[in-house]
Amino acid sequence: MPKKFVSEQKEKLEKEKNKSLFQIEELKKDDPFTDPDHASDNAAIDTDVREQVGHDTIEAEIKDLERRVMDIDIALRKISKGQYGVCERCKKLIPQARLRLIPEAAYDIDCEKKLRK
Repeated sequence: MPKKFVSEQKEKLEKEKNKSLFQIEELKKDDPFTDPDHASDNAAIDTDVREQVGHDTIEAEIKDLERRVMDIDIALRKISKGQYGVCERCKKLIPQARLRLIPEAAYDIDCEKKLRK
């Protein structure tokens, strides 16, 4: 991989990681279960259901973001080791176009398809 491309990708990955971490913190603030009054209020059943659905939705979003942060961390470690852009399955180079779209991609398109079957 060209050094300039890898450098640009590293910067992009770091920005995406920071953005994701910020989103996680914001989602945690919006979680109805973090409200100290949640446990002690005697809300109607429909309010409890809305709070539960809101909590479950936020938890799912947080898990997706945490997974992305982990993938980004792996990509950043690969950059530091000089292994960025190499498919983890077949060891071929991942096309730059794919890495521009998904900078934390660990697999080329063919291997990704095979893993998803």
